[in-house]
Amino acid sequence: MLLLNDLTISSSLDSFNALVITDTNIKNNVATSITLIHIRNKDIIKTIYHAVNVLSSEAELFAIRCGINQATNVPGISKIVVITDSLYAVRRIFDSLLHPYQIHAAAISNKLRRFFIDNNNNSIKFWECPSRCEWSLHKAVDMETKCFHPQPLQIILGL
Repeated sequence: MLLLNDLTISSSLDSFNALVITDTNIKNNVATSITLIHIRNKDIIKTIYHAVNVLSSEAELFAIRCGINQATNVPGISKIVVITDSLYAVRRIFDSLLHPYQIHAAAISNKLRRFFIDNNNNSIKFWECPSRCEWSLHKAVDMETKCFHPQPLQIILGL
């Protein structure tokens, strides 16, 4: 956790750094994915998505994909640090043989290719932050994913 706190402090001093904090939670077959973009000690962008009937790996990859898309669209960003509690999902980005995840892998790869073409000094890193670590930024995102309570929808058809 000390390294994550140091990362937060150093990125708060540099407007070229973007922290991308992601988390997902699945409850009653509904996945909640949250991505938070943190730049210069401020939450800049937060996206929340809900999806039904998806695997946790796919929900995690989707959250990472959204975070990378958002961060690379912020003008002047040259260093992205993706912080997630599922580093196993990150490995799937770079494995083109995993057919269920190819759409996310292709989209992420395409966005990163453009990011690096813009400036070959741009960089991206992936850090793991398990929920039990209780690092403040990830903890807030983690708690919010767990707050969503899907309600069953009842449809009554009249004949």
